[in-house]
Amino acid sequence: MTDVTDGVLHTLFRSEQGGHEQVVLCQDRATGLKAVIAIHSTALGPALGGTRFYPYASEEEAVLDALNLSRGMSYKNALAGLEHGGGKAVIIGDPELVKTEELLLAYGRMVASLGGRYVTACDVGTYVADMDVVARECRWTTGRSPENGGAGDSSVLTAFGVFQGMRASAQHVWGDPTLRGRTVGVAGVGKVGHYLVEHLVQDGAEVVITDVREESVRRVTDKFPQVKVAADTDALIRTEGLDVYAPCALGGALDDDTVPVLTAKVVCGAANNQLAHPGVEKDLAERGILYAPDYVVNAGGVIQVADELHGFDFDRCKAKATKIFDTTLAIFARAKEDGIPPAAAADRIAEQRMADAHRA
Repeated sequence: MTDVTDGVLHTLFRSEQGGHEQVVLCQDRATGLKAVIAIHSTALGPALGGTRFYPYASEEEAVLDALNLSRGMSYKNALAGLEHGGGKAVIIGDPELVKTEELLLAYGRMVASLGGRYVTACDVGTYVADMDVVARECRWTTGRSPENGGAGDSSVLTAFGVFQGMRASAQHVWGDPTLRGRTVGVAGVGKVGHYLVEHLVQDGAEVVITDVREESVRRVTDKFPQVKVAADTDALIRTEGLDVYAPCALGGALDDDTVPVLTAKVVCGAANNQLAHPGVEKDLAERGILYAPDYVVNAGGVIQVADELHGFDFDRCKAKATKIFDTTLAIFARAKEDGIPPAAAADRIAEQRMADAHRA
């Protein structure tokens, strides 16, 4: 057995990051589907989390990602006040090359076979149109189009929630819940990032962006010519005078290489699993950098898709997402009270809610 496989099994059964209830490996040879569905917890209700479609380097890497993402969803849903546990699915492959209607239908049948223990939605590499296809085989599907009884794109409320977390961070650091006059660097201006830029510009922030896709950058600069562009993420995090860094692409943005050179005083972004490994949150704290836990501030999307299960109402969802401001401030207060980093404080609050549910 390879070292990577040992790592997967250790995470699942023995590490503090484990504790998953169920992991399902899915395959449909006719369509080429290879997927992993990870259910971390159903203590608060059916597991809810998106489907990521990504060209992983190996099946083991895909399983590890599903384990980490599903655990994060348990904590996110708990702190968002939802009656849902955490789950996540990953489909292995380049969506631009292998995604087909038949493959998505096969995936829908896999999710349906779990009988409602896992409710799926969009994530990196999957879109509203994809969920409409999955829903043809699986009624436990959210993130569908309004034409098909869904709520549509959840990126809008995800960005709104991140903006609320950023406002709370500004209140905590500078005593004023606004980004006016602050310089904010946004890494990744795709599904969520470009909406976040809009909030920031409207609030009066100076915005610097970067993205590996030129068309994503151009979409933002065409709409907001005043937005500046950094060559890449490495250049962005070293920008002189940067106040806030917002990672909005894939996870692992904060690691042993980036934290020492980060110029920002606040990190608050939409990406999942921003901390590359345990201990990074302490490195940030030692440098005096405030970290707004990713799974707290990016919960707007899951608030939206959860609401879809009960008859979607945008205003109701936006009101719930607005509370991310108060939740973020409460986490900063708990961190100060307990003398721990905000990420640890958020974990304690989420774990307490899940533990109370188990005892109920």
